[in-house]
Amino acid sequence: MPPASRSPVHLTKAEARRIWLRAQRLDAAAPFGGGPEATCAAVEHLGYVQIDTIHVIERCHHHILWSRIPDYRRTDLHQAQSVDRRVFEYWTHALAYVPTRDIRFFLPEMKRHREAPARWFDRVTAADLKKVLTLIREEGPLSIRDIEDDVLVEKDHAWASRKPSKRALQLAFYTGALTVSERTGMLKSYELMDRHFGWERRPRPASERQVAHYMLDRSLRAQGLVSLDSICHLAAARKPALRELIEARVRGKRLVPVAVEDAGKVEHWAEPQVLDAIPQADAPIVHVLSPFDPLIIQRRRLALFFDYEHRFEAYVPKDKRILGYFALPVLVGDRIVAAIDLKTDRTAGKLVTQQWTWAGEGEASRHKQPVEEALHRFEAFQLQR
Repeated sequence: MPPASRSPVHLTKAEARRIWLRAQRLDAAAPFGGGPEATCAAVEHLGYVQIDTIHVIERCHHHILWSRIPDYRRTDLHQAQSVDRRVFEYWTHALAYVPTRDIRFFLPEMKRHREAPARWFDRVTAADLKKVLTLIREEGPLSIRDIEDDVLVEKDHAWASRKPSKRALQLAFYTGALTVSERTGMLKSYELMDRHFGWERRPRPASERQVAHYMLDRSLRAQGLVSLDSICHLAAARKPALRELIEARVRGKRLVPVAVEDAGKVEHWAEPQVLDAIPQADAPIVHVLSPFDPLIIQRRRLALFFDYEHRFEAYVPKDKRILGYFALPVLVGDRIVAAIDLKTDRTAGKLVTQQWTWAGEGEASRHKQPVEEALHRFEAFQLQR
C-alpha cells in the first residue's frame, strides 16, 4: 500500500501548544462544569486518568481532575466508580481510571492475560485463584484486609505482599474476572466484574482494528495534535497498525499531516477542523499540575512543545535531585514557568514549599504573584475534607 501523500501544514510551537492545551481542557477555568457529572465528563474526554500511590500531596488521580474541575471533591470520583459505575480501573500505560463506555476495548487485553499471564503471577496457584473468587462470589466485595487465613510466604519483591491472596486478586483483576468496585485511599475492594456492572452478558470484545481506531480517536480528542509516539505511549508494538490507519484517514481527508516547528522527522497529524480553529492566546490561566498529568507524562512531547524537560525525582538519591522529590510543573497560559517541590503538612494544615525552580521564561517579577495565588487554591484543595 503506497504511503498517503499530502503536503504538511506547518505549525509553530506556540500554535501546537495551544491546540494541545485546548484538547486537554487546560485553557478554560471550568471546562467540564461542576459536581459529580463533571468527573465522569472529564474522564470520558481525557480517556484515562492515571492512578499513583505517592501521597506527599493529594494523589495524582484527584489532582488531575481538580486541575480541570475547580470544585472537584474526592467523593465525586467515588460516586463515578462505585455508585454510577461510569468509570473503572484498568491498565493503559499505567493503572488508570477509564470510562466504562470504553470497556470493550480492554476486553482483548484481559483475554491475553488469561491466556498468557505475566511472570509476576507465576507463584499464583489454581487454589489461590479459586479461593479469592469463591470468597467474593459467596460473600460479596472484599479487600486484601478481609482475607485473614492466608499462610504467609516470603516476599520475592519489595512491592510484593506476604499474602498469596493479594497476587491472586491482582491476577483476577488483570484477567477481567474481578474489577475494583471501590477504593478507599489506596485500599481496593474487588468484586466479580459481571456482577459489579450488572451484566447478563458481557459486551462484545473489540477487534484489534477497532482497538486501533479507539486509540487514535482517544488521542485526537485529548491531544488535538498526535504522533505515533503520543498515540502509542509505552505500546510501541501497535505503531504499524496505527500508521496504516492514519495513512488511510489522510487519504480520506479525515486527517492532515502537520510539521511542528523543531520536530525534525517526528510526524504529526490533526483533524482538519482543529487546524481551521487554532486557539488564540487568551488571558493566562495558572495550573499547578501533577507530574502524572496527561500534559506532563509524555516527556519528549512535553520537551518539544514547551521547551521544558521535566524530571521525576522521587526515586533519585537526594543529593542528585535537581527539581526536588515531587516537583510539580506550573503552567501559566501556554508556558511552563516553574517547577515547585511541594509537601502537604496535614498535621499543621498547610502546604509546604520545599524547592522553587524557575523554568523557561519564568521569572519572579512577572509570575510569582499569580503562581502564589494558584498555590493558595491548591492548598485549599489539599486540605479539603
